[in-house]
Amino acid sequence: MAKSDVDISPQTNLRELVAAMPIAAAVLTAFGLGCSGCGVSSAETIEQGARAHGLRAEPIVNALLVARETGKVPAIAESDRVAERRAPGSFTGRAKIAHIVPVMSGKGGVGKSLVTALLALGLRRRHLKVGVLDADITGPSIPKIFGLHTPMRIEPDPTRTNPRGQPQPLMTPALSRSAIEVVSANLLTEQEDTAMVWRGPILTGVIRQFYEQAQWSDLDVLLVDLPPGTSDAPLTVLQSLGIDGVVLVTMPQALATMIVRKAANFIHQLKKPILGVIENMSYFVAPDTGTRYEIFGPSYADAVADLAQAPVLARIPIDSRKAELADAGRVEEIDDPICDALATALLDAIAAHPKEPETVSLL
Repeated sequence: MAKSDVDISPQTNLRELVAAMPIAAAVLTAFGLGCSGCGVSSAETIEQGARAHGLRAEPIVNALLVARETGKVPAIAESDRVAERRAPGSFTGRAKIAHIVPVMSGKGGVGKSLVTALLALGLRRRHLKVGVLDADITGPSIPKIFGLHTPMRIEPDPTRTNPRGQPQPLMTPALSRSAIEVVSANLLTEQEDTAMVWRGPILTGVIRQFYEQAQWSDLDVLLVDLPPGTSDAPLTVLQSLGIDGVVLVTMPQALATMIVRKAANFIHQLKKPILGVIENMSYFVAPDTGTRYEIFGPSYADAVADLAQAPVLARIPIDSRKAELADAGRVEEIDDPICDALATALLDAIAAHPKEPETVSLL
């Protein structure tokens, strides 16, 4: 394509731009917009991508225009690539988080963290501001899935002190390629295989710190990836956070279904709504014949949904490609209609369970 045929404006779609002008990927990367190569890019413009990352669109457009003419990535001013985030000195202690949705399974091994990531991707493709709080303190996998390795920046909060008069720590969430904010225990250390040997009361305190002492942006949705079971961590989240409701993840296996039903009863005892049920690894479609196989047996999603008094939000098929990308820390490269379907179903469920809008007050 000739240079003059490449449209470059704030409304230019990221994926279409990179396809027409490959050097655009290098320019966007220079600004920290890694989302140009992820699944979100198919639905995002330069302006939307810049805003999601806290950047201004004008310098990005100007740099792209220069690259189109010269064939080289121009020098980028440091001030143009630094995200506009709240500095600790100006932090007011109040973040507006419209919706908080824990993702729970009751049993491990059902792919709950991957489902959380797919939900986050689908919501980002709707141009929403999304955060993920990894509440699975002793077994965190969210940073690995998103390819995040650099520890979170932790600074003293000049506006708040603990009972001993010392400044409280203030964490800056890590930012994924597609501008999903992440707070996780695995981002407290440079060694991702460091074991967190903490007892229950400490775990619950850390979860509250992740929620209350992080510089979250004003988010549309905060997803909380809960650990398996119905112990201290889920109890803390369900009782302490102003949640909209819980998403239950299950799989077509009798044992998994029985344990997830326990989780549903646990949620009902706490008088919290269940927004819906997602059955992961529901079936497998052979790529050569299109034949559908129920590898783990028949679906139990309807039975779990009946007990949960909630709809089935989605049945996710087995897909080795998704697992490969998640294992490689490239989950955001998934460009699958299931992400959009999950986001739509979740937003519809949230709309069906309205709650009083609130502002999160950080203690």
